[in-house]
Amino acid sequence: MIDHTFAICAYQDSPYLETCIRSLKRQTAPARIILCTSTPTPFIRGMAEKYRLPYYVRNRKSDIQEDWNFACEMAGTRLVTIAHQDDYYHRDYARTVQQYWGKYPDTTIFTTNCMIIKEGKARRLGLVSLVKSLLRFPLRFHHLAHYTILKRAALIWGNPIICPSCTYDLEALGRPLFRSVFKYVLDWDTMWALAGKPGRLICIEKPLIGYRIHEGATTKAFIENNRRSKEEFAMYRKIWPDWMAKWLMVLYRKAYGAYD
Repeated sequence: MIDHTFAICAYQDSPYLETCIRSLKRQTAPARIILCTSTPTPFIRGMAEKYRLPYYVRNRKSDIQEDWNFACEMAGTRLVTIAHQDDYYHRDYARTVQQYWGKYPDTTIFTTNCMIIKEGKARRLGLVSLVKSLLRFPLRFHHLAHYTILKRAALIWGNPIICPSCTYDLEALGRPLFRSVFKYVLDWDTMWALAGKPGRLICIEKPLIGYRIHEGATTKAFIENNRRSKEEFAMYRKIWPDWMAKWLMVLYRKAYGAYD
């Protein structure tokens, strides 16, 4: 059994935080749970006290990348899942993590499909989910998932990896885990960098998390201020020549409809 921590990153007073905590407390395999924040409030502290969770405050300005790196440092275990406060986890998520690390000890990243939660209903968002599943197809060949060319093949058309579904081996990947110059696509940029390191990137298509889309979501805010499109174009230019990057952006923008 490899030590594993769910590090919840809490931001202000999310009405979904307790649902996230409860889903982690119901895991069928043992895993540590901690609560981290850079926006301490009585509500967040109250949740930590109610569920007897270690509570860590980063006393600096909120920043997604720095908050995630802080959570990794506070985890104190080899495996860490950066749990998003708005999402919830299938009761067998931690057990599945242990099973795959047992089968493939050189795994450095584990990820899964998700069930989209929108307007209170759990459902997959049709075409967007299908496209992301197709992009992840190379990662289903687990016996080949240690090859960089295969890992990056899943990332060249866009980012199909659901960030909160990921568990990382910090001993193998090193710290700080996130080192991107971007704000929105830092997970895509980070995954591209980590895919170039030794180790296996395991993906399973069973949806082991519920991923929530709502009006206050950071993703939606970045779409509205146009930052998302600028950063995604920069990522495409990192991978493809300019003409190809422009063409891909036309297609990728269609995914934004999931947040309408």
